[in-house]
Amino acid sequence: MVCIRCQAVVRGELEKVGLRYSYVKIGEAEIVGNARPEQLIQLALALKKSGLVLMGDRKSILVEKIKGAIIGLVHYTEEQIKVNLSDYLSEKLNYDYTYLSNLFSEVNGTSIEKFYLTHKIERAKEFIVYDELNLTEIAYKLHYSSVAHLSNQLRQYTGLTPSRFKKLRNSERVTLENV
Repeated sequence: MVCIRCQAVVRGELEKVGLRYSYVKIGEAEIVGNARPEQLIQLALALKKSGLVLMGDRKSILVEKIKGAIIGLVHYTEEQIKVNLSDYLSEKLNYDYTYLSNLFSEVNGTSIEKFYLTHKIERAKEFIVYDELNLTEIAYKLHYSSVAHLSNQLRQYTGLTPSRFKKLRNSERVTLENV
């Protein structure tokens, strides 16, 4: 579950199968009481139709929490973290970063850092396309140390400078769910 729409889908499907929940957040939901096996099967099938997966094992859940923390940081908060990403994730999830990093790479086939940078670049592309912020504001909002750093990363990921990207109004952006 990587976006707010996904949360709405999960809430709706939980209600359809008669499961009460205390919360639904990006990457997790807490069910109140005990779920019957047939309810969980119905929920899993309904979520699958929407492109979501019901997870039960601890490793998968932790990986989703990592994704949720990164997505929340990049897409849904103005918060400027005062520590590096590894410390931020360790503190937020109460696990050693080496463990989180190894687990994430094992399950996703990519590093936490690459996942984070991909989301930052997609967010930067979104800001550039909507043309509401200048590059200095985008760099600040996405926690880049400078406009040059943002420009270099954008060029690495897209092959285009920010000004060239803006001129093209590149429609090849990746949806949040597919990053």
